[in-house]
Amino acid sequence: MQDLKVTLVQANQIWEDKQANLAHYRRLLQNCSNTDVVVLPEMFHTGFSMNAAELAENMENSIGLDWLKLIAKEKKVAIYTSLIIEENGAYYNRGVFVIPTGEVISYNKRKCFGLAGEDKVFTPGQEKTTVEYKGWKIQLQICYDLRFPEILRNKLSANLIPSYDVLIFVANWPEKRKIHWQTLLAARAIENQSYVIGVNRIGEDGKGLIYSGDSLVADALGNIKTLPEKIEEVKTVSLSWELLEKTRRDLPFLKD
Repeated sequence: MQDLKVTLVQANQIWEDKQANLAHYRRLLQNCSNTDVVVLPEMFHTGFSMNAAELAENMENSIGLDWLKLIAKEKKVAIYTSLIIEENGAYYNRGVFVIPTGEVISYNKRKCFGLAGEDKVFTPGQEKTTVEYKGWKIQLQICYDLRFPEILRNKLSANLIPSYDVLIFVANWPEKRKIHWQTLLAARAIENQSYVIGVNRIGEDGKGLIYSGDSLVADALGNIKTLPEKIEEVKTVSLSWELLEKTRRDLPFLKD
């Protein structure tokens, strides 16, 4: 199995300004190449807004989704992020994994963040979503899902194959709870014997909350590589299939 190259895009977001955000991401991704998957923060082109009635798009007519498809095709990469989607009268914080062919695999955030009133505006998802891409099984997650290990548990199939190899979290996670973010990402990697990727925004949102980024990659042993805090950065990391297999083989905890 080949290694998987993942590009973390730790970016500031312009509050509720879609076109400004899209232009900003295009600048950040200008020199992005030789990668497999690009990961952008949660609600990538609006920020973490509860103004769903004004900002929502639908899957058939979406500025954000059309842009993601264009970039995926141009760069020949898959992209994962989330955006506000309206469907059948309900609003979803929807994760979208967009591949170069234009195919979109969706995931609706299952745990809505009550502290911000997300549970009053958005409908929670009910199902997990695992994507198989370039031989890797990638489970899609969004921000607050991180606090609920019971919905993230990795399990072995009858032939002892783990249900996923990578967890990806896209987030708008405030700086004042950064220690929770870093600790829980490492914990999810250790307990599930998978890679865990967390991509968070920086800057200040329209509600005055400050975000420090702290985007990171954790391997199955909990070793982490963290991007510098409060700095926009586009960084590509390589996930080693050999290291993942060795960890699972030497420490067969999932079997127990």
